[in-house]
Amino acid sequence: MIRITKIFNFETAHVLYNYDGKCRNMHGHSYKLFVTVKGNPIHDLEHPKNGMVVDFADIKKIVKEEIVNIWDHAVLINADSPHKELGQNLEKQGHKVIYCPFQPTCENMLYEIAEKIKRKLPENISLAYLKLHETENSYGEWFEEEN
Repeated sequence: MIRITKIFNFETAHVLYNYDGKCRNMHGHSYKLFVTVKGNPIHDLEHPKNGMVVDFADIKKIVKEEIVNIWDHAVLINADSPHKELGQNLEKQGHKVIYCPFQPTCENMLYEIAEKIKRKLPENISLAYLKLHETENSYGEWFEEEN
């Protein structure tokens, strides 16, 4: 079994409803996402991906389509909170808003990222690990064996 990792960057703002610190105010982060998948390398001289677990380009396509292109330069808002009205006002002013069925913390974002990626992976490849940096020195991790 081999693990391979691809790293992604995106800019996203969020607002945390009912949080008791300064992050209750809308603010943004330069997120850095590490996506690790695992599988067995292909051993078929005639296969165009011979020697690879999966083509890095395939991982890039999935993560860009499912996460980066959607969340980049958007504001994540908890759709179940009164901040939904804030989101609607921002949309009226032309801002990109994503309504989440969860509090948009780094931890909950990892659960969402994991689900979105797992649905798109080829059947012989599994998601092994995610790490999401919210800042240079603050991050959350998701491990397959713990979920």
